[in-house]
Amino acid sequence: MTQTRFDVAGIGNAIVDVLAHADDAFIGKHGLNKGSMALVDDVRAEALYQDMGPGIECSGGSAANTIAGLALLGARAAFIGKVSDDQLGRVFAHDITSAGVHFATAPSKDGAPTARSMIVVTPDAERTMNTYLGACVDLNADDVDPDVIAAAKVTYMEGYLWDKDTAKEAFVKAAKIAHEAGRMVSLSLSDPFCVDRHRDSFLALVENHVDILFANEDEIMSLYRTVTFDDALQKARGHCKIAALTRSEKGSIVVSGEELHVVDAESVAKVMDTTGAGDAYAAGFLYGLTNGHGDDLALCARIGGICAGDVIAQFGARPADNLKDRLNTILGVA
Repeated sequence: MTQTRFDVAGIGNAIVDVLAHADDAFIGKHGLNKGSMALVDDVRAEALYQDMGPGIECSGGSAANTIAGLALLGARAAFIGKVSDDQLGRVFAHDITSAGVHFATAPSKDGAPTARSMIVVTPDAERTMNTYLGACVDLNADDVDPDVIAAAKVTYMEGYLWDKDTAKEAFVKAAKIAHEAGRMVSLSLSDPFCVDRHRDSFLALVENHVDILFANEDEIMSLYRTVTFDDALQKARGHCKIAALTRSEKGSIVVSGEELHVVDAESVAKVMDTTGAGDAYAAGFLYGLTNGHGDDLALCARIGGICAGDVIAQFGARPADNLKDRLNTILGVA
């Protein structure tokens, strides 16, 4: 078996997040569907960007957020995702590498510009996302670095990339490389609408290539077309080694074979912004799994919950810089 260089290698959309506060009047003015994620073209993206107030610009995308969170916790992390050779592409590369993540995917020299997501957060902490996918959908199998995948304990992939056949080929290639090297493969379902669009191929991916599945309540029920969460949970039990299922304020449930762990959500004084909660949960769970707690899935889920709680208590999709110290204090680690 190849020696591990990384705890987790992520594959996903490379997006620059633009986050700003806004009121409901902004939502109405632009005809946005509050609390949802919509795909927009470059013209719409630019119009929203120009009308947004001051905010934060940083590397984003679901898997990228998870990988950056892992690096913040002290994990060895790598990311594979496509940007363009433009200003925002350089912003993405600088931001994610400065977080301690190995990122060496070659940028596109022509074609669409780097992806960006305009995220407005209203006073009720709801986030409304309008995403221009740009260059990130051009990720293909050639971008998958076999050396990185084979040297990672876990390869983590996001469902949002599943809309293009070239990305599907990249996923399957990575999963095969990982399993041939004796590693584990993880998938986040990302969004119930994404699951609705690709249910059959997602099911095939989960049953044939995925060891660790992340999903929220709506996503797992959509995947298995069940009317209750409990029915979906039972189906997930038989299709992958570990299923970590999040339920917002209800916490999470982890199933693995005959194991079933119900873990409460962490207490949060005030929810500021729900952006990235699921990504942070995955980061914490995978950190626990790859850093000495793989035999205690309940603890992995608790670490995931602590990370998710940290993210929703602040503005933006990334954990606070002192999360690792606070996590160690909570867990009683010297």
